Amino acid sequence: MTELSWLTPHWPAPAGVRAAATLRRGGVSAPPYDSLNLALHVGDDPAAVQHNRDRLCATLALPSEPLWLDQVHGTNVVVAERTTGVVQADAAVSFESGRVCVVMTADCLPVLFCSRDGTRIGAAHTGWRGLVGGVLEKTVAALGGSRDLMAWLGPAIETDAFEVGPEVRDQFLARDPHAAVAFAANERGRFQADLYELARGALQRLGIDATYGGGWRCYNDRARFFSHRRGAPTGRMATLIWRTA
Repeated sequence: MTELSWLTPHWPAPAGVRAAATLRRGGVSAPPYDSLNLALHVGDDPAAVQHNRDRLCATLALPSEPLWLDQVHGTNVVVAERTTGVVQADAAVSFESGRVCVVMTADCLPVLFCSRDGTRIGAAHTGWRGLVGGVLEKTVAALGGSRDLMAWLGPAIETDAFEVGPEVRDQFLARDPHAAVAFAANERGRFQADLYELARGALQRLGIDATYGGGWRCYNDRARFFSHRRGAPTGRMATLIWRTA
């Protein structure tokens, strides 16, 4: 078994806040979920997924089991310390130490939040439906507003691999005409969408200028990342944030 691999966010979070974004190596799942698949809903062997989750918890020395969500590309946000079991939501926030917020992705954009004093943390799963529906806005509201918040953008699909129809672009422009900069027309009469730019625009409108991360290419970097658009079924990566103090 290869060593479990992950990204460590580079952002000015306080020492008591930890975060990680897993890569696809270091688990026991068989193809096409090879190898560190962390999702139970994609058709993988549940025993392999549980082994991967247990190994993740041990390797990262997590203070508790992550709050695994039933993600539906929606905008529901839950508070980790008020939630038990698996709930249908696409974002989680926490105000206590020892709680692990997590979202799973394989093209969609994971966004982490942290206040400068480390007392407020959160994680949001943002595909285009969540972005246009307002999942970032609802996550920030659940965190008590944007004051002193910073954000980190994790691995997501790149613009040249993410084609959408004009109806998707129209929904974003109806919310914010400036979102036009995130769409480039292609020769098929459709558009290449930039999830990172769309998220940064939403965060700026919320008053969050301290935004870090971005720039990964989940579709083309098959050695490190799962990608649903590259080939389904496939596994899911996890992006986590927690407080140790």
